[in-house]
Amino acid sequence: MAADKAALAAEREGTEAGTVAGAAAQPAPGNGMPLKNAADWYGSADALRIADNIVSYQTPAGGWGKNVNRDAPPRQKGEAYVHGDAGKPEGWSFVGTIDNDATSTELRFLARVIASGRGARQAQYRAAFVRGMEYLFNAQYPNGGFPQVYPLAGGYHDAITYNDNAIANVADLLDDVALRRGDYGFVSTELAARAAQSRDKAEQVIIASQIRIDGVPTGWCQQHDPVTLAPVGARNFEPIALVSEESARLLKVLMRDPAPTPAVVAAVDAGAAWLKRVAIYGQHWERSRAGGVLTPKAGAGPLWARFYDIATMRPVFGDRDRTIHTDVNELSPERRTGYAWYVSNPAATLDKYQQWARKFSPTGH
Repeated sequence: MAADKAALAAEREGTEAGTVAGAAAQPAPGNGMPLKNAADWYGSADALRIADNIVSYQTPAGGWGKNVNRDAPPRQKGEAYVHGDAGKPEGWSFVGTIDNDATSTELRFLARVIASGRGARQAQYRAAFVRGMEYLFNAQYPNGGFPQVYPLAGGYHDAITYNDNAIANVADLLDDVALRRGDYGFVSTELAARAAQSRDKAEQVIIASQIRIDGVPTGWCQQHDPVTLAPVGARNFEPIALVSEESARLLKVLMRDPAPTPAVVAAVDAGAAWLKRVAIYGQHWERSRAGGVLTPKAGAGPLWARFYDIATMRPVFGDRDRTIHTDVNELSPERRTGYAWYVSNPAATLDKYQQWARKFSPTGH
């Protein structure tokens, strides 16, 4: 991180007060990176403008910050890499991260623009893509995990982060690059080989960090210690607990392997069994400005709590004061409305698992 800060400081040397040197990036409007448009759109002026923004905001380490408006003008010399975060010196927070889809989506967008072959700055887009991949390779721990923030920032940011599907997004990208799938036909054989190696290491740490209870693999936690792989907490309201949504997403990553090893098959079978075990039926979760409410409803489900206590397998809910509750209605109004305490996404993973198991699982279901 010191090198990145020094690079920004060097840009700002000699600038006058009140210039762009003190400006922060514009916050993202909330509609995410446009990755689902028609292929020809990625050669359009609108797409090239976004690509220029992405290149300009690439950090010295090669990654990108989160929640930045990519439809805004390019970053100017001395301008901050992110829009800032209260309490952080010079807004230096999440500068280079895989959180909130950052870095992986910038790389995917650049790949689509490169695949279009349009624009006078194709060489710059390719160089930025390679630098971004190098960033991921450098950020990866020897055991295959990835920190939430890189260069390392300390605290929970250094943990192996499955939260919000951070590593799952990176693993999927690595797989596409490794196979030169779709938009990634421009990738060199050397870069593809390095992506394959990185992907395989990520798969290994996913399997190694799966939580075992009495020897039985279950799901995963939001974050794991980068050395011991033990589960660790994150923000005050994110306790050490098994997580349903991220576990389901990790199963999808493992199921992408076209020739799964016995270890992969065992991990997927166990993870799917755990999701089935903790599924909730007959309850309906509704979020509103007044607060999320869980109510009985005949025929409802399956539904999953975001967090499950590792020892009891009961849903648990955290508040900003670090208190842990077994009833979501006990939370403060701000936390009850500001977090997805119940999810339904794992159902789609279990549907996919049914098809996968018929082909790969010894049990066939």
